[in-house]
Amino acid sequence: MELTANMAGNVWKIVVNEGDKVEEDQDVVILESMKMEIPIAAEEAGTIKELKVAEGDFVNEGDVLAIIE
Repeated sequence: MELTANMAGNVWKIVVNEGDKVEEDQDVVILESMKMEIPIAAEEAGTIKELKVAEGDFVNEGDVLAIIE
């Protein structure tokens, strides 16, 4: 499953590491947009296979942030 950005912004913080197990609704990445912090959570439980972004990266809506399997 691809975890995607729901809006454009900067990656403020990555809460998990590759290989971590995550639960449904667990925060994975926190975006910063318009001076607000927007947590992006896993839609399903799984394991973080790959992080596609780094802290400080700018992302557009729909960009893939992480792969969860």
